[in-house]
Amino acid sequence: MMKSTSETSHEPLSPVVLPRSGHSISRKKIDEDTLKVLYRLHRSGHKAYLVGGGVRDLLLDRTPKDFDVGTDATPSQIKKLFRNCFLIGRRFRLAHIRFGRDRLVEVATFRRQARPDDLPENPEDHFFFAENIFGTPQEDAFRRDFTINALFYDIGSFSIIDYVGGLEDLAERRLRVIGDPLVRFTEDPVRMLRALEFSARLGFSLDEATREGIYVRAPLIAEAAPPRIREEIMELFRHKVAATVLRDAQAMGLLPHLLAGFEGDRETFDLLARVDARTADGHPIEEHFALAALYLARFRRACPPESDITVSDVVRIAGLVLSPHCGYFHIAHGTRHQARELLVGFFRLCRGRGNRGERRFLQHPMTPQSLDLFSLWAEFSGEKRELAAAWREALTRITEGTEKPRSTSRRRRPRRNTRREPSPRPSDS
Repeated sequence: MMKSTSETSHEPLSPVVLPRSGHSISRKKIDEDTLKVLYRLHRSGHKAYLVGGGVRDLLLDRTPKDFDVGTDATPSQIKKLFRNCFLIGRRFRLAHIRFGRDRLVEVATFRRQARPDDLPENPEDHFFFAENIFGTPQEDAFRRDFTINALFYDIGSFSIIDYVGGLEDLAERRLRVIGDPLVRFTEDPVRMLRALEFSARLGFSLDEATREGIYVRAPLIAEAAPPRIREEIMELFRHKVAATVLRDAQAMGLLPHLLAGFEGDRETFDLLARVDARTADGHPIEEHFALAALYLARFRRACPPESDITVSDVVRIAGLVLSPHCGYFHIAHGTRHQARELLVGFFRLCRGRGNRGERRFLQHPMTPQSLDLFSLWAEFSGEKRELAAAWREALTRITEGTEKPRSTSRRRRPRRNTRREPSPRPSDS
């Protein structure tokens, strides 16, 4: 029987080992450069495992985003084996083995949790030291976040090695934290958001302990570093699960602490679902578009198109709506400006056609994206669909050149000759 993932004993556990005949992973599905790294480490007498999400995705018959390697070789030993190896990181020492300009394979030495007697005397050094204590594959597995991400593929025997019950959870389509969720979420609150992300991406259910842990530890997400949260939110959009995850985060009490001031209403979630579908259709998601979608509902309430509000006021209000989020997450002025332009463009589109400056607006570089946002909103709301189609037709005519915009340049008046005749020189007399 598999031992609990909260096992704290340092005695070696007997893992579940799935031989080559018992699983579906083929080396043909593994990146060629990753195989080169695995084989060289193995031939040099080191353990060489494919680790993490790559193993999980291959077992689920999904295409991995990338492949990571785990080994008992130290970073300095790895560097001696590969001329194209570069060691990076101070907090977490890693080896990057480069192949060409754009390809690299990340190799990490197996780690273990630091014990009190491992730590240096200076408390300021604890953080960096504790992440670089090397250990066994078993100890490394128990450091990972979820059981399905702690499976190893051994290039020496082509077998799957499971210390934490990940194979069973894969079969049950269940997401489970390794160890006590209350402890693991306290160590790193971002794990709560990642749990919801993996659940949505893979279609897995959360086990009861993980779900309860998120309810209890939800306020801690506010203490996570803003750059990490910002990147995780964009990952939700890139993986086309922003609507699902943020809706689940609201249901579990996580959303108010994750995005302070964000109003997770039905209109916003419906729009985010359309944004995810747009990304799935092959439109790369950019941060300014995600921001505009997140705060469109609040902006619409502040700027109803039926009002007599001026465009200058609309620009100011759009900036105020975005300001708390952009300030907290230190979002660059350029991204903030683009998000604001999308909201202002939405207002002008929603107001209707025939207003002053329409031709110039249709030529604005942000108008096509504003129209995308307007069209997504019109799809789920059922409002102004004919208007969205009319704007699309007008923009197409301008873009294709079938309707040339009138020149906005003014005729210059002829310049007057302002040169003065030179004064006569005084006589030499």
